[in-house]
Amino acid sequence: MTQTTQYSIIPFDSTLAKQVSLLVHQSVRTISHPRYKQAQLTAWSTAPRSEKHWQYRLQRSQSWLMVDTNKLFTSNNDSSTKQPLVIGVINVETQFNTRGYIDSLYIAPDYQRQGVGIALYATLEHWVLKQGYRELSVDASYLSKGFFLKQGFTLIQPSYQMTKQQVINSFYLVKPLN
Repeated sequence: MTQTTQYSIIPFDSTLAKQVSLLVHQSVRTISHPRYKQAQLTAWSTAPRSEKHWQYRLQRSQSWLMVDTNKLFTSNNDSSTKQPLVIGVINVETQFNTRGYIDSLYIAPDYQRQGVGIALYATLEHWVLKQGYRELSVDASYLSKGFFLKQGFTLIQPSYQMTKQQVINSFYLVKPLN
């Protein structure tokens, strides 16, 4: 676990899947960028995905969460369960042998541009280097493209996803590792 004054990076814990779902949905739905129309954002995240979706998706990869240790999340259904507030998530798919594909990087809107993404990415890169990975890749959004370029990724080509009859543009980026 990596700890700063207020934030900690922890391995994904399935009991925090509901928070991850809410964080991803909120992150997408608050995007304000001229390249994304409201219909695209709605298609990208119509509603929070199920806890089971995020449990499955993040348990089949190597995943980390950033939590705010000074704030607690209380579920509406169970006020007796208090958890640290999840403010960021990153994961890398590991089934590609010596290549890792970054599947997700989402930061809660109130915590963006505060170094949370950099800290999560550094944790991921440190892990993949220890595993002997030779390359990382990602399909970055318009918003995250600049972030990944600053981390040493190179643009290979534009890419896109088609979901709910909406084209969501992105950029396929690669970073060789030493």
